[in-house]
Amino acid sequence: MLKFSSWRRPPHETLTLTSPILSIFRLLTQSPPLPDHIHDPPFSLTSNPKDNVKKKKKKKKKKENGESKKGQTFPFKSDLPFDFRYSYSEANPSVHPIGFREPPRFSPFGPARLDRKWTGTAAPAEEVVDPAVVSEQRKAVLGEPLSEDEIAELVERYRHSDCSRQINLGKGGVTHNMLDDIHNHWKRAEAVRIKCLGVPTLDMENVCFHLEDKCGGKIIYRNINIILLYRGRNYDPKNRPVVPLMLWKPYAPIYPKLVKPVADGLTFEETKEMRNRGLNLPPVMKLTKNGVYVNVVERVREAFRSEEVVRLDCTHVGSSDCKRIGVKLRDLVPCVPILFKDEQIILWKGKNGEEHDSQH
Repeated sequence: MLKFSSWRRPPHETLTLTSPILSIFRLLTQSPPLPDHIHDPPFSLTSNPKDNVKKKKKKKKKKENGESKKGQTFPFKSDLPFDFRYSYSEANPSVHPIGFREPPRFSPFGPARLDRKWTGTAAPAEEVVDPAVVSEQRKAVLGEPLSEDEIAELVERYRHSDCSRQINLGKGGVTHNMLDDIHNHWKRAEAVRIKCLGVPTLDMENVCFHLEDKCGGKIIYRNINIILLYRGRNYDPKNRPVVPLMLWKPYAPIYPKLVKPVADGLTFEETKEMRNRGLNLPPVMKLTKNGVYVNVVERVREAFRSEEVVRLDCTHVGSSDCKRIGVKLRDLVPCVPILFKDEQIILWKGKNGEEHDSQH
């Protein structure tokens, strides 16, 4: 029988192939180690401890003098003749809160940053200013009235949606920090485009009044929810009023309940019947979140001519905005909110509304 021997590579072939690799490996492993000073960082001068002491002394002096980084001194002293509030258009000074969610001693302007005392809802002005003097100063800033051509030129420049000088006005209305934003835009632009959305659009007259009253400008254009606020001919950005900023939004105080268990002028059973009837009625309008509610008041007034109870569908609007809308409609229509349930607002005409209709 034949025997097959296993094939093997000759030993001299393996040596010829691996010998160069082994030689390179030996050279690398036997090379001397690199010196340690190569990995050391570059030489740097140590700071003099005396210089650090001088810098600390300078910082202490600045803090003692009450100077900020921008050279401003604390507390701020503002000559604005009105009380500072978080919102001017959405707050009613005649309605007093029954409680606070945070202590009134915590001012949203920061500790020792304002020369006015925070009362929990406002920072009242300490000095009483004559309204006649204020009106004269504003007339001097506005200067001569604009001609029709000048107004048309400004409107064409700033009324478009791609205008860079735009401020969005939301559910907070005319807020305090918005005044500073308007003056910042007035540094480089003659007018500012203000786009209003949400609850404040129910009463645009109120928004326009507070914009002119608090900023000192003049509205030259208004279309639905778009406003152009003109700064005036003689406006000087270097002499702009000091508007101290609020560092945070203060908690809303606690006010009396908007909806009473029993409506005024009705019994408990009648109130319950009104609520059930309102829930089963078709809605007069369906409101969207952050929408434009300019025509809501007129639509509700028209509905009250034929109905005693009205329902507004506020799905996805939010419970807080629903209550804000109810408060606005109560004063503007006027009417009586009798139920807020599942983002539905039920409004009753009220006894005064019935008497008004009977007179007409």
